[in-house]
Amino acid sequence: MPAWSNEMEDQNQPMINFTDFQLIDPLLRAVRKQGFENPTPVQEQAIPVVLQGRDVLATAQTGTGKTVAFLLPSMQRMLKGQGSRKLRVLVLAPTRELVMQIAEEARSLSSFTRLRAVAIYGGAPIRRQEERLRRGVDLVVATPGRLMDHMQRGNVRFDDLQILVLDEADRMLDMGFLPDIDRILRSVPTKRQTMFFSATMPQAILSLSHRFLKDPVRIEIATARPPDAIRQQIYPVGRHLKRALLTALLKDNGVESALVFTRTKRKADLLTRKLREAGLSVAVIHGDFRQQKRNQALQQFRSGKARILVATNVAARGLDIEGISHVINFDAPEEPDNYVHRIGRTARVDAHGIAWTLVTPEDEPLISAVEHLLGEKIERVFLPGFNYDVPTPDWARPSAKTIMRNSQRNKSSYSRWKDVCR
Repeated sequence: MPAWSNEMEDQNQPMINFTDFQLIDPLLRAVRKQGFENPTPVQEQAIPVVLQGRDVLATAQTGTGKTVAFLLPSMQRMLKGQGSRKLRVLVLAPTRELVMQIAEEARSLSSFTRLRAVAIYGGAPIRRQEERLRRGVDLVVATPGRLMDHMQRGNVRFDDLQILVLDEADRMLDMGFLPDIDRILRSVPTKRQTMFFSATMPQAILSLSHRFLKDPVRIEIATARPPDAIRQQIYPVGRHLKRALLTALLKDNGVESALVFTRTKRKADLLTRKLREAGLSVAVIHGDFRQQKRNQALQQFRSGKARILVATNVAARGLDIEGISHVINFDAPEEPDNYVHRIGRTARVDAHGIAWTLVTPEDEPLISAVEHLLGEKIERVFLPGFNYDVPTPDWARPSAKTIMRNSQRNKSSYSRWKDVCR
């Protein structure tokens, strides 16, 4: 079992600059080109530790700047060492979208160097990835499953690997990647620097860290808490009025760009069609889409061609899209942690954002769990001028079994709804 070290942020120290890390000039130029001046808390704590070659176990939400926190010092170590066009840094991430974003960040940070990064993920031609690997690469960002494919084909070698990073480690375990991760970790050199970055720290991650990290420095940033810059609001509504309320919110509240979460792929497609029929510009993304279609939807949203992106939980982590003004939970998340991950798509780094959740009577126990996690109540609001008095049709009425189950979990759940769902 490793002995934990702790890096505590000294609140009395003056704000530091990226120049204080003594980065080599090509990396510092790239940092300045991107407009970075002062590091975020996770960058301030992680970069010096990674530069020392220490293993890291970090708890940090998406949007805190953790990608730069592990990429920048890893590149510094590569550039100060020997070798070129040999795989020295491997980053594992759970989704194609996150892999692509990390690889793009790596290319930006290495734009004034000769370092070469490649993204390896499923849903893209494996032959093209094979060609890029054979031409030589310094840094690979990969999903575990596709990396295993290349390992079995003999397309990737770890002889010179120096640094291994697991990003969104908890999410990878949730998605069933543990066997692949275990095999990959056993295939890389034992003499290496290893970093785990995770939004939460379940026992499975701690157990994995005990096996594969050596005397890691423990860093904890904003654990299980959304940024204070996000204004959170709940809109109580009957199930039969959810779509009408969402449409009204999107039309009447000056929403610049909105990421709307649904619970299922089928509902995402149906909601997208209905919002388009209402005259709204909407793109959609979920797990059934091929990579090309995902990329097209994301590009429409990023460019502003589509003001609204409807998504399932495939987009809850990893998507780093600037300027999202609103995150809307059309369906309340079934796990409290997912609420934090979803609304974290807005208020990135220093921005502000708004998170709305449409909550039906059946959802109240889910929201109670979220409020328990947050340690506070979320503001309840009603949309002025919206007709909440439409009678509830039979199909939208919860069954007696549902009422009993929910009332047992939260006896006060339904008392809030007497004026909303008739």
